[in-house]
Amino acid sequence: MKHEMENLKILIVEDETGILQFIKQGLEENGFEIDFAYDGECGKKLALSKKYDVIVLDIIIPQLNGLELCKIIRKTDTTTKILMLTALGTLNDKLEGFEAGADDYLVKPFDFPELLARIKSLLKRTAQAIDDSKNADHIIKVADMELNTHNKRVKRGGKEIRLTAKEYALLELLALNKNRVLSKAEIAEKIWDITFDSGTNVIEVYINFLRKKIDNNFPVKLLHTLVGMGYTLKDN
Repeated sequence: MKHEMENLKILIVEDETGILQFIKQGLEENGFEIDFAYDGECGKKLALSKKYDVIVLDIIIPQLNGLELCKIIRKTDTTTKILMLTALGTLNDKLEGFEAGADDYLVKPFDFPELLARIKSLLKRTAQAIDDSKNADHIIKVADMELNTHNKRVKRGGKEIRLTAKEYALLELLALNKNRVLSKAEIAEKIWDITFDSGTNVIEVYINFLRKKIDNNFPVKLLHTLVGMGYTLKDN
C-alpha cells in the first residue's frame, strides 16, 4: 500500500509533542510527506501557502483554535480534506466541527490504524470526486438552483448560497439523485462514511441546515422529507 501514498502531502497541526510524533512517524512509514505545526498561527501560514491532500487538525491548540483555523482554510480552499482531532466527542462537538468545514472527526484517544483508515477514506473520496468531475458536466441543475462541482458553489435564482463542506456534500448527493428518495442509511454511508445509527439526529440537523439556506427564502420548496422513507430534492 505504501507506494500508493508516496508524494501525498499531509499537514498535522497538534500541540502535544508525543501525539504529533506518533502520527508523523506512522504516516511517514506509510509513504506520506509530512509538514507539522504546534500552534494555529503556524498551521495557518502553512495551510494557506502550500497545497496539502489532507490536514489533520487538533481543535484545542494555542493562538488560534482548530475550529477557527478550519473556517479560515475553508474561505479559500474547499477541496483539501480536513480531519479534526479532539478529546470532545459529543454530537454537538462533532456538529461544530462539521459546521466549521471539517470532513471527518476522530476522538482521542485513537489507534493509529483507525487514523490511517480515515485518511485513506478521505483520499478515496477526493479521487472519486476528481473522476466524477471528469466524467460529467460540472453544473448540476435542480429547478432554479445550480451546483458547480468544480468550485463547490451553489446558486439559486442567481443568488449565491454559502454552504459548509458537509452541507455541500449532502446537497450534491441529493442533487445527483434528484426526484429520487434517499434513505438515512444511504446518506450516512455516503456523506459520513458511517453505518446509520437511529440514535443520532445528525442527518435531520443537516437537512434543516440545508433547508434554511436553499428553501426558506424562496416560494418553491425543493427539499422534501418523506416520513419513514428519507429525503428528496424535487426538480419542480
